Amino acid sequence: MYFIRTILSFAKDKAYNKLLMFTASIVGLGTVSYKFIEGWSWVDSLYFSVVTLTTVGYGDVSPQTDAGKLFTIVYIIIGLGLILNFIEVTHAHYEELENKEQP
Repeated sequence: MYFIRTILSFAKDKAYNKLLMFTASIVGLGTVSYKFIEGWSWVDSLYFSVVTLTTVGYGDVSPQTDAGKLFTIVYIIIGLGLILNFIEVTHAHYEELENKEQP
């Protein structure tokens, strides 16, 4: 029940929803771009977008074309700040809920 309440509280927060849309848009942009620039599958493109923006960088998939490498540079510069902001806002919201729950 706590999990459902937490999800619903996120859904009611307009600022969080806007940030969620921007984050999904950036991941979507990366996914579509890698699909067509590198010719990867949709799953590989999504995987690489998420791994890149979260700075995990396993190295098992990487751009091979010059266009893909240049796109990745721009993608990281634009997307990294957005992803970090999304993580920070999510954490702050969760902490706020935790503090409200404690007597």
